[in-house]
Amino acid sequence: MKLLFAAAECAPFFKTGGLGDVAGTLPKELAKEGTETVVVLPYFTKMPDKYKNQLKDVFNFEVNVGWRKQYCGVKRLDMGKVTYYFIDSLYYFDREALYGYYDDGERFAFFQMAVIELMEKIAFIPDILQVNDYHTAMIPFLLKEKYHWIEAYRNIRTVLTIHNIQFQGQYGSEILPDLFGMGTERYDDGTLRLGDAVNFMKAGILYADRITTVSPSYAQEIQTPEFGCGLEVILRMEAGKLSGILNGIDYEANDPETDPVLNEHYSVKDLSGKYQSKADLQRLTGLNEDPEVPLLAVVSRLTYQKGFHLLLDEFENLLQMDIQFVLLGTGDPDFERGFAEIAQRYPGKSSVAIDFDVELAQKIYASSDLFLMPSAFEPCGLSQMIAMRYGTLPVVHEVGGLKDTVVPYNPVEGTGTGFGFQDFSSFQLMECIKKAIELYHFSPETWQKMVQAAMIQDFSWTTSCRQYLDLYQQLATVE
Repeated sequence: MKLLFAAAECAPFFKTGGLGDVAGTLPKELAKEGTETVVVLPYFTKMPDKYKNQLKDVFNFEVNVGWRKQYCGVKRLDMGKVTYYFIDSLYYFDREALYGYYDDGERFAFFQMAVIELMEKIAFIPDILQVNDYHTAMIPFLLKEKYHWIEAYRNIRTVLTIHNIQFQGQYGSEILPDLFGMGTERYDDGTLRLGDAVNFMKAGILYADRITTVSPSYAQEIQTPEFGCGLEVILRMEAGKLSGILNGIDYEANDPETDPVLNEHYSVKDLSGKYQSKADLQRLTGLNEDPEVPLLAVVSRLTYQKGFHLLLDEFENLLQMDIQFVLLGTGDPDFERGFAEIAQRYPGKSSVAIDFDVELAQKIYASSDLFLMPSAFEPCGLSQMIAMRYGTLPVVHEVGGLKDTVVPYNPVEGTGTGFGFQDFSSFQLMECIKKAIELYHFSPETWQKMVQAAMIQDFSWTTSCRQYLDLYQQLATVE
């Protein structure tokens, strides 16, 4: 089977979030299973030099972006069993950030047409073309409405994966003739229209052969007004082709027995290295060295979506308790300032680093006792899985992928892999944290049992990969 995977970001080349992690890992896993896999990405010039130096210039061609004839270079990189093609345009992709520009509609219109036109030029016509989020969501529509005359493309089956429905790609109707060189019929008849805009995500939902999202619960949630961001009616209409496949994490990169960042390694059978890691982190971050105090951690973007207004509301109250707190992240300036100012008043008890530091993040995952994820919504979430892999119990708002991956503490049976709260409020978050701290102090045997249960959960890509392969096989057999 041939798979072409199109995305706007991909680790380790460039990423902003979960989409980049999935694009970096899922194609590799599928290739291991024998799928001939090609990944197509924009060539963002911020790519690290170690990968730039491995790129080979293949050829170039022109893409008609409406009346514009735009240069499109093609670079290739073979890594493991996956072939990566990068669409090179300094005009569109030589930027400091990946997204957030006034011409994003034009940039990704160019990219999507380049992906489609590339397939014939590299003689790779996939059985399955998987697109991801709004940046590539118009591709199924374009295949059927603009490029339908290309005989070789007619049997391609398309899968749209929604990583975050909040970002939809909404632009004026003039984008169809001005950028795609098409008429406005599908806008005028309402197919592509949502409100007064062309909606890339809606196009993908309607035209893709299958829709997946990154957890089973999120697949249900986005069909409701609370989480659907205006597309819930369309998703309910297309529910027959919608499913949720949980993301995985890289088990080789996140392994407490081998992680090169850690001074002491440990396993589910011998946790002594975790206790030493905690002491190391306390020294590194200026916290009082105390093996008995519960250490609470945050590694995240500091945004409203991640629920950090709930934590900030109660942060000073939290620091009155017998705990320590460490935070690593960047985001909303008000959140950055709020956490930093309060933390400064509690030296030795709290450490706030407004930074992005991969190595420090790994040390925090490994060394902490509780990991806080009070997200308002969470399509999947990877941090809670990484935390559990390192024996750090998550405290989560029970939504989306958090609900699907964390088993809340059951006080009757003394079981669970973390702690959960349902009502999205600072009061309920604090009650949940208090319950966890009480268990830590007064039931160490139950705590250790939960830590070990969390560490043996299987969040590898193996199961998810099989589900994608099953989906592809179903599509490939459809006449």
